[in-house]
Amino acid sequence: MSTVQPPKALLTDVFGTVVDWRGTVVKHLTNSAKKALEAPPPASSSDAVAVVAVREAAAQVSWADFAQRWRVTYYHFTQSYDPDKGPFKSVDEHHLDSLIELVNEYNIQGLWTDDQLKEISLIWHALDPWPDSAPGLRALNDKFITATLSNGNTTLLADLARHGNLEYTHLISAEDFKAYKPHPTVYLGAAEKLGLAPSQCAMVAAHLGDLEAARGCGYQTIYIDRPQEGDLDQDRNKAARQWVDMWIDIDQPGFKEVARRFGLLGSST
Repeated sequence: MSTVQPPKALLTDVFGTVVDWRGTVVKHLTNSAKKALEAPPPASSSDAVAVVAVREAAAQVSWADFAQRWRVTYYHFTQSYDPDKGPFKSVDEHHLDSLIELVNEYNIQGLWTDDQLKEISLIWHALDPWPDSAPGLRALNDKFITATLSNGNTTLLADLARHGNLEYTHLISAEDFKAYKPHPTVYLGAAEKLGLAPSQCAMVAAHLGDLEAARGCGYQTIYIDRPQEGDLDQDRNKAARQWVDMWIDIDQPGFKEVARRFGLLGSST
């Protein structure tokens, strides 16, 4: 770290930083669509023409593009969320609502039942981690408090930790503060929850916007470059290298490299 005092806690973003959301979600959507298209049409259907139209439309969908658009809705939801307006809406609720909206937009209503849509929306609870995440976190636990700091709701984070053998010492969710990153309430609340000053915490993320917001609250910052997660603005990336405290390049093993730089893993581990 470029700072004099190393952090006491490492708080990590999760989607894209710790887990490969894209690979898991695209695979699940593809398999779910394939299963639906291979199943016989429901006997109760009264409009055979509509069923054929839905199946033809579904056969043309790029599920990678669909997944990306689903993810973009999450980004807009969390970025624009106002914690002072109305009851709190969880990420699980958003994922289901936005999935239904996309299904309607793609004209594939009826491809899946309501129960199947609910099941598909919960794939975000079973995202596979990047290969370095679990071993890197285990090594970091020898020296640091490790915690999630994600917009994902608490049950989602607990399921991801179990699914990926992610041995965090704490699970902290934006849900705890009824707000979403990048709202300062989330970063400041997480530090307070750990009994630490923000300067004793480091935010670990694959997204510069997350790190900028955390830095604005007094956090130290660690950037992990992940496939298709980084900022495409090269000028912004170049400028960020001047203020990010630790920068892990895309060809380095993520959390294992963070642990190595803190002296917790050898270079060949």
